[in-house]
Amino acid sequence: MLDDEFNRQRARLVRELADRADPFIKRRLLDLASRYEQPRKTKPLVLPSINVEEHLDHGDDG
Repeated sequence: MLDDEFNRQRARLVRELADRADPFIKRRLLDLASRYEQPRKTKPLVLPSINVEEHLDHGDDG
């Protein structure tokens, strides 16, 4: 998938930046890189279906 390739490339880039950073920033960048390398734990969003017929106003109640 494209997302997986993007995450691998981003993790590699962040690790390269971490190699040149001071210890505080390096620790934060390595944490960020590990987040890119972890599999996503999100589920696809499921939207409820809407029955349009139930929501239409069929009469003129006044």
